[in-house]
Amino acid sequence: MADPNPSRRNETSRRAVLTATLDLLQEVPYARLSIEGIASRAGVGKQTIYRWWPSKAAVLFDAFLLLSEAAEGEAPVLPDSGDLRADLTAVLRATVAELDDARLAEPMRALATEVAHDASLAEAYHRQLDAPLRAAKRRRLEAAQAAGEVAADVDLDVAIDIIWGPLLTRWLQRSGPIDDRFVDALVATAMDGLRPR
Repeated sequence: MADPNPSRRNETSRRAVLTATLDLLQEVPYARLSIEGIASRAGVGKQTIYRWWPSKAAVLFDAFLLLSEAAEGEAPVLPDSGDLRADLTAVLRATVAELDDARLAEPMRALATEVAHDASLAEAYHRQLDAPLRAAKRRRLEAAQAAGEVAADVDLDVAIDIIWGPLLTRWLQRSGPIDDRFVDALVATAMDGLRPR
């Protein structure tokens, strides 16, 4: 018997499209991913996809939101044990684990590529994904600054880039290992620059 609720049918179809996108990215490179392929895997007409999303990149972005569960739930919070070095080490090691997760890695690489080329997608990415995470990072550094672990005159926005930038750059460019040793060196270097003189 058909579901009489169109909104439920739409949500079921939407999730099928997003799940199909993620599944296909485990099988084919992003460059070979097509709307036709997604529609076929999801069991919907490609006109359904084009009605809801303007491009393959937009489908990918919504799929990533679904995967990361960033579209719903509470604002992100970084741990605050009172020891900034330990907290940064834990957060960066967790980030490495996410970047190494096969289900996340290819969608994230593809999304990074699209964000670099699509201004409207970049704006959505920064507003929906990056800004909440960046705010959480800033709150943790503000707490460390108030506790005297970070110098009062440190520009916290620059500090965020210094801490997280090298990890993401190395991962995106595949320019070297991102392991516990790298994380430890990164945190140690950042802390040397952030602590009060």
